[in-house]
Amino acid sequence: MSVQVVSAAAAAKVPEVDLKDLSPSEAEPQLGLSAAAVSAMVPPAGGGDPEAPAPAAERPPAPGPGSGPAAALSPAAGKVPQASAMKRSDPHHQHQRHRDGGEALLSPDGTVTEAPRTVKKQIQFADQKQEFNKRPTKIGRRSLSRSISQSSTDSYSSAASYTDSSDDETSPRDKQQKNSKGSSDFCVKNIKQAEFGRREIEIAEQEMPALMALRKRAQGEKPLAGAKIVGCTHITAQTAVLMETLGALGAQCRWAACNIYSTLNEVAAALAESGFPVFAWKGESEDDFWWCIDRCVNVEGWQPNMILDDGGDLTHWIYKKYPNMFKKIKGIVEESVTGVHRLYQLSKAGKLCVPAMNVNDSVTKQKFDNLYCCRESILDGLKRTTDMMFGGKQVVVCGYGEVGKGCCAALKAMGSIVYVTEIDPICALQACMDGFRLVKLNEVIRQVDIVITCTGNKNVVTREHLDRMKNSCIVCNMGHSNTEIDVASLRTPELTWERVRSQVDHVIWPDGKRIVLLAEGRLLNLSCSTVPTFVLSITATTQALALIELYNAPEGRYKQDVYLLPKKMDEYVASLHLPTFDAHLTELTDEQAKYLGLNKNGPFKPNYYRY
Repeated sequence: MSVQVVSAAAAAKVPEVDLKDLSPSEAEPQLGLSAAAVSAMVPPAGGGDPEAPAPAAERPPAPGPGSGPAAALSPAAGKVPQASAMKRSDPHHQHQRHRDGGEALLSPDGTVTEAPRTVKKQIQFADQKQEFNKRPTKIGRRSLSRSISQSSTDSYSSAASYTDSSDDETSPRDKQQKNSKGSSDFCVKNIKQAEFGRREIEIAEQEMPALMALRKRAQGEKPLAGAKIVGCTHITAQTAVLMETLGALGAQCRWAACNIYSTLNEVAAALAESGFPVFAWKGESEDDFWWCIDRCVNVEGWQPNMILDDGGDLTHWIYKKYPNMFKKIKGIVEESVTGVHRLYQLSKAGKLCVPAMNVNDSVTKQKFDNLYCCRESILDGLKRTTDMMFGGKQVVVCGYGEVGKGCCAALKAMGSIVYVTEIDPICALQACMDGFRLVKLNEVIRQVDIVITCTGNKNVVTREHLDRMKNSCIVCNMGHSNTEIDVASLRTPELTWERVRSQVDHVIWPDGKRIVLLAEGRLLNLSCSTVPTFVLSITATTQALALIELYNAPEGRYKQDVYLLPKKMDEYVASLHLPTFDAHLTELTDEQAKYLGLNKNGPFKPNYYRY
């Protein structure tokens, strides 16, 4: 998808961000963005010289109601879309060539050669439950994600990250690498891949219009000046655009990966080359994972004051190892179901000592990232790993939340027969009304071709289910954490693991039955494929605004609790993406706004509205 620059005449009519109509008594969150910065980011209502149209992102808004100095989002009058964050008290929720001889073959030149014979060997799983500082042997530290038969290629395009094409078997932790500026404050697979990673980041920038607009128009204000953000998310080209945007807004960042398989090595190299302390590579072991997080946090002379987390592992690590750091941390921004659940647990136990913003349950995250992103990426992940055809296949999707809805819609459209399991009667009724048969997993486990988990729960697919699956059944997870499929129960002597390709394993039973396990039960789309950049632009912009909001909020505005992103900000993020589609919003008249009891510039829906 290409980003179109629309002319003034065709620009989407998006309501300007204006706070003057809000009640003076309301204590609204404010962001450190000037009027010029925000007005330049919000698409204008129209106007302009037709002979010399300027890019939509660079034109000032046309004069009209709510514009002018009175509507400026300055520190005194509000700075970005504003609305109080709603407090949430209840959660939602080798290639090693074998030298064993085979049969003798006669080549055309008369030379007798010996054909290699494939020898099946059972992979032995070493205990990886060790502290990060207990340095294992070199072999023990090698991740099981590394392909037994690695492809070799000279290109480090996006495909390189999925095949782990590097011939260098040395752990990044054992390498001494420096970027072109002489810095060694990073740990990536290969810093020499930086040029290829930079190209991928440049491609992603074209599909992230709102984030680029935020960077361009707010970097003069530097709303994150003084912010020291430690992050733990998927390290992809899209994340790189977010990190560089945060840097442009004044923040210092240190980053680790939240998933051992989702890091794009060339993108991590590009970030390290640009001066970002990044500690991540594709195929980390569990020990590597925690070591990388610790290297981000435990650094002399650098104290984080903001946390951007995905899954809660970073927050958990700081609580466990460095609890005193929370004295200087202003807030946590969390974007996953798993991480938000852990935050609510801390809050309920009275152990949450800083404000936290629940981005996962914001509308822009739920309805776009979770639904539309998964609707496209589920097929991509399955195709890249299995090359399968979906027509006529029987699939069971566990969970019919936004992720499950997206997966079901995509598979149904491809001609699959889709079953759904659910615990929530409302989601279950939605599945029925959408034409899916609601079942218990035990009822269909013997007949289905694919099992997909989307619940955020644990032990959804147990060893009993795995034992009863048909031969060649594909098992994968679309939830954030690897707890949904009981993979640990498969690591037993009687079962043989056979690596097929990167992130694809055959698990073979004594009778010869095998299942196809993808990404060892971890997040399928980001482990085995990619996700649509445009959707991640929406999520990343939401994260950036949440960080700005918490960092600039006056002391006392947010208590030690979990909050939802203000509705006004959700609408603002959506408005920044409309010009890409040459979309034209309808504007309320004064009479209509009065009739509905709304501010003409939003928010347009109450907090309880279910989109």
